[in-house]
Amino acid sequence: MNWWPPYLFAGVRVVHLAEDWSSARVRLRLHRFNSNYVGTHFGGSLFSMSDPFWMLLVMQRLGRDYIVWDKAGEIDFVSPGRGDVFADFKLTEERLEEIREATADGGKALPWFENQVVAADGTVVARVRKQLYVRRKHHDGQRGPGPGRTDPAAATGQRTKG
Repeated sequence: MNWWPPYLFAGVRVVHLAEDWSSARVRLRLHRFNSNYVGTHFGGSLFSMSDPFWMLLVMQRLGRDYIVWDKAGEIDFVSPGRGDVFADFKLTEERLEEIREATADGGKALPWFENQVVAADGTVVARVRKQLYVRRKHHDGQRGPGPGRTDPAAATGQRTKG
């Protein structure tokens, strides 16, 4: 993941990713490619360092029987980021069980996850929230309609036989 172009050029580095996908730690170093006009971390870089991890952790832990998408995200800038900043992600089995229970009947779950971006000295730089869309796949292994997808017949107003 460290070679993924958006991270490679933004200075984001995955410093830890648990083999079982239960946790991750990411570092962002301040340099001229990710600093803003006043010399602190660019807000987009702070959000980007947190962006994919909740989806990846949940997707990997739940497995192929689930559809997992990012649905929403927000960031609250708390203090200027100077120097290295870090984001930690820890996905508990209890949280996964909540999602499994919420989607057991085929419905969707829209869980929120939170993490902080902190400076090396522990100062909170930003608080990030991400909402996921999670649904069990149909028993036949086919994907049902999800974010950005619709039933083609319904989208065109055509009726299907059967």
